[in-house]
Amino acid sequence: MNASETVEITGHLIDTGILSRVLDDIREYAGDWVIDRFDVGHDAADLSHATITVSTPDDESLQRLLMRLQTRGVNQVDPGEIETSPCEQDGVFPDFFYSTTNLETRIRMGGRWIRVENPEMDCGLVLDDSTDDVRVFTLPMSDVKAGMKVVTGASGIKVDVPAMTKAEGSFGFMESDVSSEKPQAVLVRQVADGMREAKANGQKVLWVGGPGVVHTGAAPAMVALVDAGFVDVLFAGNALATHDIESALFGTSLGVDLAQGRGVEHGHEHHIRALNTIRKSGSIRAAVDSGVLTGGIMHALVTRGKDYVLVGSVRDDGPLPDVYTDVLEGQRAMRAKLTDVGFCLMVATMLHSVATGNILPASIPLVCVDINPATVTKLADRGSSQARGIVTDVGLFLEQLASELVDGYVTRRS
Repeated sequence: MNASETVEITGHLIDTGILSRVLDDIREYAGDWVIDRFDVGHDAADLSHATITVSTPDDESLQRLLMRLQTRGVNQVDPGEIETSPCEQDGVFPDFFYSTTNLETRIRMGGRWIRVENPEMDCGLVLDDSTDDVRVFTLPMSDVKAGMKVVTGASGIKVDVPAMTKAEGSFGFMESDVSSEKPQAVLVRQVADGMREAKANGQKVLWVGGPGVVHTGAAPAMVALVDAGFVDVLFAGNALATHDIESALFGTSLGVDLAQGRGVEHGHEHHIRALNTIRKSGSIRAAVDSGVLTGGIMHALVTRGKDYVLVGSVRDDGPLPDVYTDVLEGQRAMRAKLTDVGFCLMVATMLHSVATGNILPASIPLVCVDINPATVTKLADRGSSQARGIVTDVGLFLEQLASELVDGYVTRRS
């Protein structure tokens, strides 16, 4: 082993299994390690601290390993200062670019630490020192331009892991990643408290939704939450908006009568007729303004002045005129709506949940609700370490959430 570096990590290293995963990462990258010091917290609330010397066969392997370890919150004891290289062509990072995490990040330059703007995983770090007000920000590969200065290697970089707390009454983000057997009333109350806290802090609540919200009959509950001010931004695909509008126009979702729970004659064509109606109006907002669309989630978002970003997929019918069909433009639109978001709730969508998790900083509390356990575990598996999952029926969950947050709301199943 010809290249080595001393690193450190602080946290609930034993309880969470983080230390074991760090050591596994080192072996996976063909490296070796020596634990120089390990201070174990005495009480359950105490943090532990470890100092580790890691080594690899060469410096390139060491830099890659250090970047990997930073996704776990591991920092170099002596990080030095950043190095940069210019981009030689649009849409291509320089070799050995620093691959970002979604953790709060700082870079060291000229002897001082500078906070990185808009932390996001799987991006590059761009340095703008053209003025005295030096900026460092994350940028996706598709948006980088020739001539930009991009940070290379792992030197001069530190990340900060969100505080791990289990305070009574808090959401308990550092508890089990997925909850399926805990009392649902408690989970609903904790999610509601997280939303209330975000609103009390002047922050926004971001929702990420799939068509299951409509299929399960939970659209009225979500409308009530929009009206009560607990939905500030919605990220979704063509499907949620289309079936919500179908429900408002025809009383069906995918041709199924939501009041009777059975298919209706010619119901299979309702969603395409709903699409055609909105396309004829020109946009969802135009359909609301003209009185064509008079109810549903999208109607509530428009009338309450809330933001929504709809990004399509290859399987979409239509799509609605508001839907981004260029996924890169859709990603940019989603990133633009993350300002001041303080809580994120994802319901009944795997594709959009993973996509949103990829662009959210780890400092934003994130809850994923789905009947499928694979959906709620995939987020954490793909790097959204702050994600917590609740395995349950989305329709029942949203009605209970509305009952918790909206004065006078009574669930339809009560």
